[in-house]
Amino acid sequence: MLRAEPEHSNAPARRVLLAKIIREQSVGRQTELVDLLRKLGHIATQSSVSRDLRELGVAKMGDRYVLPDTAMQPKNDFSALKPFVNARLTAGTNLTVLKTAVGSAQSVAVAIDRARWPEVVGTISGDDTIFIATAGAAAQRKLELRLLAIFGR
Repeated sequence: MLRAEPEHSNAPARRVLLAKIIREQSVGRQTELVDLLRKLGHIATQSSVSRDLRELGVAKMGDRYVLPDTAMQPKNDFSALKPFVNARLTAGTNLTVLKTAVGSAQSVAVAIDRARWPEVVGTISGDDTIFIATAGAAAQRKLELRLLAIFGR
């Protein structure tokens, strides 16, 4: 009987293979990645793949995973992401909400995080919604102007 190694023991090799899969195939679900990894002989669970994706900096662009070099253009170039942002709303004096096309919120949030705008404290993204926290009303106004200039919304 074969004993399975703990899944963390082969994490580096699994991550290399994950990056190769994402570069070469259009994959949009973690369960697909788990199945592909298992077919290639790597122990994987949905939670280990989730950790690996986070560690690799993988984002979701539309309905597929992409590596950071594919997902990101220059640090402050949002032109590729502009079509995915549908609306901008405020909630209180330090929370801005962006509504995006389904499956695009994470990619837009990653771009905002990487831009390191001083008025942004942090982002949280779901499937089609991003919460952007600012330190207060003045920072929120600055963010609103920046988002309006970039996304026109």
